Amino acid sequence: MNAPICCSVVIPVYNSSECLAELVRRIDETFRAMNAQYELILVNDCSRDNSWEVIRELAGKYPALMGVSLRKNFGQDNALMAGLRLARGQYVIIMDDDLQHDPMYIPRLVAEIGKGHDVVFARYRHKKQSLWKNAGSWFNGKVAQIVLNKPKNIYLSPYKIIRADIVKAICDYDGPYPYVDGLLFRVTGNFSQIDVEHRERFKGTSSYTFWKSLKVWSYLATNFSIIPLRIASCLGIAAALLGMVLGVIFFFERIHNPHNPAGWASLIVSVLTFGGIQLISIGIVGEYVGRVYLNINRRPQYVIGETTEKST
Repeated sequence: MNAPICCSVVIPVYNSSECLAELVRRIDETFRAMNAQYELILVNDCSRDNSWEVIRELAGKYPALMGVSLRKNFGQDNALMAGLRLARGQYVIIMDDDLQHDPMYIPRLVAEIGKGHDVVFARYRHKKQSLWKNAGSWFNGKVAQIVLNKPKNIYLSPYKIIRADIVKAICDYDGPYPYVDGLLFRVTGNFSQIDVEHRERFKGTSSYTFWKSLKVWSYLATNFSIIPLRIASCLGIAAALLGMVLGVIFFFERIHNPHNPAGWASLIVSVLTFGGIQLISIGIVGEYVGRVYLNINRRPQYVIGETTEKST
C-alpha cells in the first residue's frame, strides 16, 4: 500500500523551459530530505517555447511528476485551477516556475500550516522585481483590504501552502475568471505567513506584463465585490453636484460681469470631466455585464489537451 501523499506542488508553466529541470530537481531533493511523499503537477499554459517537451522528458525521470498541457493560453489562475483539481495531497503548495520561489522554504511552510492554519503565505521582505511590479503588488494589497477584508499584515503571495479541504472548497468555483487568492478569502479567514527571501529569476525574463497585472487586478476588483459599482455611482453623484455648483457660479458671474466673453475653457473642462466620469462608470458596469454574459455562456476555465502518465 502506497504511503499517503503529504504535499501536492502545483506550478503553472509558461515559457520556462530553461528553468524546469533545475526547479524539479530542487523540489525532489527537498522532499527527499523531508522523507515525505509528494506529487508535482506542472501545468503548461500553452507555452510558446518547448516547455511541454521538457515536462514530458522530466516526467519520465521523476515518477512523482505529472504534466498537464492546456489547449490554449488560459492565464495563470486558470492553469492553477486545472492543477488544483488534480491535486491529491494533504497540503497543496503553489509556486512560480522561475525559481524566484525557493523550494528550500517548503519545510517551513509545511511546519507552519501544521500549527492549524488553513493557508500560509510566503512573505518577501525584499522583492527582486521591477518597480512597477512592486507598486502593483502594493496597490493590489490595498484593493484586497477593501474588497476582501484582507488583514493589513497579510501579503498576497503567489508562493503559499493550502489545506486540501480548502482547495476542494475553492475548486467548486466554476466561473471563467478565477482568482485564487480571492477565492481563498471567500472560504476562510485562518491565515498565516512566514518570511522568505525572494530569489533572482533562474534564467530568462518574466512574461508577466503590465496588462496581465491589470487583468488580474480587474478579476479581484469585480469578481468578489460590487464596490466598483458603488464608486461609479458616487462619481456620478459628485459630478452632478459639481455641475450644479458650477452652473450657479457661472450664472452669478454672468450677472455681475455681463460683458465678459463666454467661458470656452470652463465649458471644455466640464465636458471632458463629466464625459470621462460617464465613460469610466459605463466601463465598470460593462465589466460586470460582460462577466455575467460569459458565465451564462459557460466559458470554460481551461481545456486540457494532453497529460503525462502519473505514477500510482
